Amino acid sequence: MTQTLPATRESAVGKPVDRVDGAVKTTGAARFAAEYSYPGLAHAALVHATISRGRVTTIDTAEAAAVPGVITVLTHHNAPALKPPRKVTPTDLSTMASGTSVNYLNTDEVHWDGQPIAVVVAESPLAAREAAGLVRVTYEASESTVDFAAAEPNATPQKNNLIMQGSAKKGDAEAAFAEAPVRIDSRFTTPPLHHNAIEPHATLALWDGDRLTVHDATQSIDWLRSHLATRFGIPASDVRVIAPFVGGGFGGKGFIWAGTILTALAARATGRPVRMVLTRESVYRVVGGRTPSTQRVALGARADGTLTSLIHTSVSRLGRVGGSPEAVTSQSKHLYAAENILVQQNLVELDLVSNAPMRAPGEAIGTFALEASIDELAYELGMDPIDLRMHNEPERNPIDGKRFARRYLREAYRVGAERFGWANRTPEPRSMRDGRWLVGMGVATAFHPSLLFVANVAVRLSVDGTVLVRCGMQEMGMGGATVQAQIAADALEVPVESVRVEYGDSTLPMAPSAAGSMQTASVANSLLAACEKLRRRLTKLGRSADESPAAVLAREGLPSLEVSVGSDTRLGRVAGQLKFMSKFLVDQRRWMKAALGAHFCEVRVDPDTGEVRVSRWTASFDVGRVMNAKTAASQLRGGIVMGIGMALAEETLIDPRNGRIMNPSLAEYHVPVHADIPPIDITYLDEPDPTMPLGLVGIGEVSITGVAGAIANAIHHATGRRVRDLPITLDKLL
Repeated sequence: MTQTLPATRESAVGKPVDRVDGAVKTTGAARFAAEYSYPGLAHAALVHATISRGRVTTIDTAEAAAVPGVITVLTHHNAPALKPPRKVTPTDLSTMASGTSVNYLNTDEVHWDGQPIAVVVAESPLAAREAAGLVRVTYEASESTVDFAAAEPNATPQKNNLIMQGSAKKGDAEAAFAEAPVRIDSRFTTPPLHHNAIEPHATLALWDGDRLTVHDATQSIDWLRSHLATRFGIPASDVRVIAPFVGGGFGGKGFIWAGTILTALAARATGRPVRMVLTRESVYRVVGGRTPSTQRVALGARADGTLTSLIHTSVSRLGRVGGSPEAVTSQSKHLYAAENILVQQNLVELDLVSNAPMRAPGEAIGTFALEASIDELAYELGMDPIDLRMHNEPERNPIDGKRFARRYLREAYRVGAERFGWANRTPEPRSMRDGRWLVGMGVATAFHPSLLFVANVAVRLSVDGTVLVRCGMQEMGMGGATVQAQIAADALEVPVESVRVEYGDSTLPMAPSAAGSMQTASVANSLLAACEKLRRRLTKLGRSADESPAAVLAREGLPSLEVSVGSDTRLGRVAGQLKFMSKFLVDQRRWMKAALGAHFCEVRVDPDTGEVRVSRWTASFDVGRVMNAKTAASQLRGGIVMGIGMALAEETLIDPRNGRIMNPSLAEYHVPVHADIPPIDITYLDEPDPTMPLGLVGIGEVSITGVAGAIANAIHHATGRRVRDLPITLDKLL
């Protein structure tokens, strides 16, 4: 059931409230991980391996150590011992957060080109980087596999588990496809991608005896604390992680990578506080990105457009020393009422840095293939692409018949089509022009599953009428603290200005990772429960209907009243996770929950040069109840911007001979700039999900899904050319 708020005052939830951290960010007062300092601060830089697999045979640090200001050069010969990462266990999900299984500087083994094999610690960052370039290494190379295209035929089926299905089916999709009157069968490819958050990964580590304090650019504060405790063999209570401001993450800062661990290792080895700020090149070489993929989508239909078969298979990659599968075929189980469905995800392991989640991992690239295929089928049938989608809009979840928690995709398409002016589109390719430009319009569906996880929250009401919310959640620019302040204000019937949210510190009650579009709903769920406990306490104190919460405290002579939800003890966390997982699995069996949307895109293509310009965008979303109109629109626009980059420009280039990334900089890895982005019209239905707290659904990832498909479809409408390989660069249109 949807948790509701008292209705005795105008609600703050849904209003375009300014960010509570807006002033400190715009004035430069907000301090990010690399901006903290301590007396005696030293600086560290990484030395990267230059082979993709093998062993270090010699490592000469003499020249590096002679650089003025160098304190030490750590290698596998002299680095303090680390404990290896733990195996993943369902009773401690922090075990999922290790970027790789490598025990850095505790082994001479090399597992990918770019793996850190030494750390230079110096009095200045310049000295550390100069010395890092002077470390001389020889190797004994082993045979490696780094070419994704060459390894694709050796892919093996991904197994199903509690977290993700590797395969699913309904009926006999291959047989139905073979018998279908109308068929399309296409292959798609997507390249590796990197996150490129505006703030590079940075860590400052300080030891006080066996107690460790870390300032880190992380989107998983609690997981990082647990992981560091494991690696250094100390209690989690002796690790403090501080991350009040994070300059974007998009999944890349959700796992724990070498830079963070080795900064803490360097601080322990030198007995000094150490800061490491990864260069942009180092981020590419030690932090994983989005997997490449090859995909097959085969659709069979009757002449009236009814889908009789939907087949979606994929191959993606893991690192040989880590990584997690991506849900490439996720949306294909849920979006269309095909009579027969087959989805199968396959994996290859390569000697490359482990892949990492990147905004809507799986769905971002999977919707490209599915939605481009739906558009192609519409042309084969002579149907409008929206009409084909609505003809196959399901009443229940197609793969298993579960009920939808809510689904207003028809309305999202209706609203979006009207705002965009879809009716003005002529259906034939190359039929619309603006001077010399070919004009095309395309649509695609957006999809991302809705998740919820356990969170601990404390709420304190003071006699002066102020409210303090304490939760160790992450803030990467989404406006999370602002939204939780709005929720608390409504729940306790106080002004938003009276609520302060403390976050970004592991000494606060535990919050889940800011991943999977689940942080806002998870924290809100516990915050509402805490506020309800507080209201019940006030009722027991004899609160009357017209008495403010602060007046009750004043009458009773109480300076404050505090309640909490969840336990931060080790046993309490395990019990909380197990209880939550049990409820989650029951909920998953009952409902299909997702954020949905409809993208409408207009492009202009130069017929002579192949230049593509996205000239207009409308997106209409079914994302439950919106908590803050301003931050929600910003989040949704941001995902579309990233999707435009994925469709038209972004690609991590890997040398198939040695596995080295060839474009590890923003000079050569192209992301969209202001001139590439059109006006983006955002609208949402604001229809609550009755199975989620306050009816809200996570919005951080849904808007990137479907974007590449909409652009590819618009380009086809403009040019008559189908491009099935991302990015869609001008050479593919000439």
